[in-house]
Amino acid sequence: MKEKKKIMFVFGTRPEAIKMAPLIKKLKSEKKFELEVVVTAQHREMLDQVLNLFGIEPNYDLDIMEENQSLSDITARVLKRLEKIYKNEKPDLVIVHGDTSTTFVGALTSFYNKIKVAHIEAGLRTHDKYSPFPEEINRHLTGVLADLHFTPTKSTYYNLINENISDNNIFITGNTVIDALYQIRDRDFEFVQAELKNINFNKRKVLLLTSHRRENLGKPMENIFKAVKKLILKNEDLEVVFPVHLNPRVRKIANKYLSDRGRIHLVEPLDYKPFINLMDRSHLILTDSGGIQEEAPSLAKPVLVLRDTTERPEAVKAGTVKLVGTNQKKIFNEAQKLLNDENYYRQMAEAVNPYGDGKASERIRQYLLYEFGFAKKTGDEFGEY
Repeated sequence: MKEKKKIMFVFGTRPEAIKMAPLIKKLKSEKKFELEVVVTAQHREMLDQVLNLFGIEPNYDLDIMEENQSLSDITARVLKRLEKIYKNEKPDLVIVHGDTSTTFVGALTSFYNKIKVAHIEAGLRTHDKYSPFPEEINRHLTGVLADLHFTPTKSTYYNLINENISDNNIFITGNTVIDALYQIRDRDFEFVQAELKNINFNKRKVLLLTSHRRENLGKPMENIFKAVKKLILKNEDLEVVFPVHLNPRVRKIANKYLSDRGRIHLVEPLDYKPFINLMDRSHLILTDSGGIQEEAPSLAKPVLVLRDTTERPEAVKAGTVKLVGTNQKKIFNEAQKLLNDENYYRQMAEAVNPYGDGKASERIRQYLLYEFGFAKKTGDEFGEY
């Protein structure tokens, strides 16, 4: 009988934790694997919320977060501290996710120690090295270092093929965030925040806003908030909920443009469970987030993306998502059309979700069993969802 294989998960932010959680749960139930979880805590408070929600207890917590930390600070601290853990634990495989600095450094440290790397949510590209920054380059560099590429869609698969990644090492699985979303959505969920408890979601149209990207700080974010303010003035049945990011610069701009308006609710960042259920009850979503572009289509919610580029073009092609950038007039016009044109709204809301069926973690589990020689490949269990 083959000995257990040690698999180490390395992540540091809330989005990574959300998307890793269902896979960690799936692999924990597999007796042939021994799991180790390492968190860098690149985002401390928001990461802890997700760990508690999914019942994940890290084996190692690097706790690297410091005030005003730069990308260089994060990279250097994670690299140095991971090195010691890798040498001590000697994992057979390191699993990283997506596009954070933790992801890139986790893969780089694995390479330095000749440990195999699996990249979850591989192959996303905008083909603009500075948009989003630094995520686009983190994806590319992780892709170069990875041995196994678990890609969510056919288009991300072809991105990797075009970069000369071997077809034998790429597997289309769907996105694990859909697995997480289906586990957390609750039709009977009750909000505890007073601002949310007092909203009648059945009678009011709720616009959910999120905005925090580095490239949107300053004038672009001001344009976004001015458009939202105009929407409130134009639509008496509209309520806006904005969970404001902890970044002080985001908070300063939000307070300047949105704090003095009724029907605009500036709330503290929400835990994952209330946030998913807020999305589920919202009418429309404006966001510069990447993950929401995947989650919202599963909930039949139209999304206007407050960016000029997206590494998730599948949703744009499917019609569930539309790029509006940070032009005030364009944001207002597109949102206004969705609020008032039922046919236009229905076209976006009812478009097919391109990101999966909630079984991505199971597909990855099956492949890892095959990769380590615990199972034979039968033909189609590793194909597209």
